[in-house]
Amino acid sequence: MNPADEILDIVDEHDRVVTQAPRGEAYARGLRHRCVFIQVRDAEGRLFVHRRTAGKLVFPALYDLFVGGVVGAGESYDEAALREAEEELGVSGLPEPTYLFKFLYEDEAGHGWWSAVYEVRCDLPVRPQVEEVQWHAFLSDEEVAARLGEWEWVPDGLAAHERLRAFRAGG
Repeated sequence: MNPADEILDIVDEHDRVVTQAPRGEAYARGLRHRCVFIQVRDAEGRLFVHRRTAGKLVFPALYDLFVGGVVGAGESYDEAALREAEEELGVSGLPEPTYLFKFLYEDEAGHGWWSAVYEVRCDLPVRPQVEEVQWHAFLSDEEVAARLGEWEWVPDGLAAHERLRAFRAGG
C-alpha cells in the first residue's frame, strides 16, 4: 500500500477522534492526527540517530533523534510505538516502549499532530528500513549535543527532544 493511502484517525484539540482520512489528504489539508516518537538507546546508553530518506512525505533527508511515525486508524499509541520502532529499526522482539508523555506539536503553518513520546532500549542488531533511513548510528549524548547545531533536524523531533529534556529535568 502507498503510505499516502494509509487511513489515519483525525483528532480534535483534545485528541478525540472526529473522523478518518487517508494520510496524504491529512498532510495536504493539515488535518490533526496522531504520531509516536520513540527514543532508542543501545546497551551502552547511546542514542539512535538517523537521516530520513529523500522520498519521505514529510521532512525528507533531515536528521531525526527518534524513530516513529503516524498512528493508524483504530491503533493505540502503544501499538503504534512498538510497530514503528520494530519497523524502522528492522528488528523483532523489541521490548515494549515505555510511554513518557504526550504533547500537541504545531508547525508555523498551523498544522499539528498529537505526539506521544516513548523510550526503549534496543540490544538487538539494527537493520533500518532502506525506504525510511538513509544513514544511522548510535551516538553518545556528547556527540548528539555537538551535532544539534550542525545538522538539519526534523522540527517535530527537535520539539519532542526539547520537551523530553525538560521532562527528565523535572519540568
